[in-house]
Amino acid sequence: MLELIVFAVLAAVVLYQLYATLGRRVGRQPEDTPAPVAAPAGARQPENAETAIPVNATGLAALRARQPDFDPARFLSGARYAYEMILKAFAAGDRETLKPLLAADVMANFEGAMAAREAEGRTESVELLAAPRMDLDSAEVQGDTARAVVRILAEVRTRSTSAAGEAVDDRRTADLWTFERDLKSRDPNWTLVRVAVAEA
Repeated sequence: MLELIVFAVLAAVVLYQLYATLGRRVGRQPEDTPAPVAAPAGARQPENAETAIPVNATGLAALRARQPDFDPARFLSGARYAYEMILKAFAAGDRETLKPLLAADVMANFEGAMAAREAEGRTESVELLAAPRMDLDSAEVQGDTARAVVRILAEVRTRSTSAAGEAVDDRRTADLWTFERDLKSRDPNWTLVRVAVAEA
C-alpha cells in the first residue's frame, strides 16, 4: 500500500513537471504576430516598399519595379498590333484612329503628311508582306514615366493612286518606335511619342 502511494506521488510530480515545461509559452508564438492589414485602394506605398525603385535599378529592372506585371512578350505583341493599326490608319488618313495612339507632336507630323498627300489628290493603301519583327531595344523609367523603345523590321507594300496613275512600292523598313506610359495612370495603354529610322 505504501509503495502505491509513493508511485502516485512520483507520478504526480512528473506530470506537474511536464505541464510546467510543455504548457509554458516559450519565445514568440504565431498568434503574437498581428494579422496583416490590407492597404486601402489607391493608398501610396512607403518609399521602402517592394514596389519602390531600387537605387541601382535601371532599364527593364526599373520598369518592373514600378510595374511588376510588365511582360516584354505581351508588350511587344501589343506594339505589333499598334504598329499595324497606325500604319494602315496613316495610309487611309484615318485621324480618329490615330489620335488616341499618338503623342500630340507625332500626331501633328502625321497630320502634316496626310494633309500634303490629300492636297496632291493622292490616295494610299499599305499592306505588310510578312509579320514584322519586333524587338525591345531599351526600357527606362524617368519619374513617373515609363519609356520603351521597340526596333521594328518590316516588309511593306504601298499602293499610291493619283492623277498620274497608280504606283506600287515594295520596301524594307527599319524603325525605332518609342512608346511612353504614365505609371500613375489607370490606363494601361502606351502612346507612341517618337519615330526614328534605325539601322537594319
